[in-house]
Amino acid sequence: MAHLDLEEQEQLDSIKTWWKMYGNLVTGVVTAAAIAVVGWQGWQWYNNNQAAQASAIFSALEDGIAAKDSQRIKATAGELTEKYAGTPYAVLGAMAAAKASFDAGDLKTAKLQLTWVADNAKNEMRDIGRLRLVAVLLDEKAYDEALKHLQATHAPAFAARFAEMKGEVLLAQGKKEEAKTAFKAALASYDEKRKAEKLERSGQVKSDKPEDGIKTEEDFIRGPYRELLLQKIDALGEKA
Repeated sequence: MAHLDLEEQEQLDSIKTWWKMYGNLVTGVVTAAAIAVVGWQGWQWYNNNQAAQASAIFSALEDGIAAKDSQRIKATAGELTEKYAGTPYAVLGAMAAAKASFDAGDLKTAKLQLTWVADNAKNEMRDIGRLRLVAVLLDEKAYDEALKHLQATHAPAFAARFAEMKGEVLLAQGKKEEAKTAFKAALASYDEKRKAEKLERSGQVKSDKPEDGIKTEEDFIRGPYRELLLQKIDALGEKA
């Protein structure tokens, strides 16, 4: 075996010294990086696997709804919320199951499923879940509980619907003046939202071929929902 010359020996000694000083640190960094990569890949695999399994269960739920099989609906919806709560299928499944339960007259189950959505969903789906839950509570005459849910923070886009539902609950309680105020608030929120949308689409409104047949501001804010709110206000004895 050839002997190392003096320069090579000095380089080797320098490397050995450096390794003694920093070897553990380098090994730790490399190990941590490797663990991070493996962990990320494992997390990605887990999420993809969860989504695939949840998708299959959601399909079974849809089949149960089509067949009006209440037991299958409860079982599959329950499995989604218990085992796959982190996937979008859990919220969608709970919403679909709640509608099926409501249509079948099973308000208790519908209430449980929508309560889960209100507690676990995010953003718009949470607001939609709350509004549907309030509709069930209104049907059950659980007015105080319904009003409590309507006081929760919600997206501005749902301001009119929350105010309208508050009016419905108050009207069911016999509080006509408070209900009228709530319906007016719903109308104001709706008009404000539509006018804001008009400003965003002002270029389209002024064009020769506006979308959806919109030609004027009045065309933009007028619609079936606005007319419905006006009818509710008029029914309580006052023009909006």
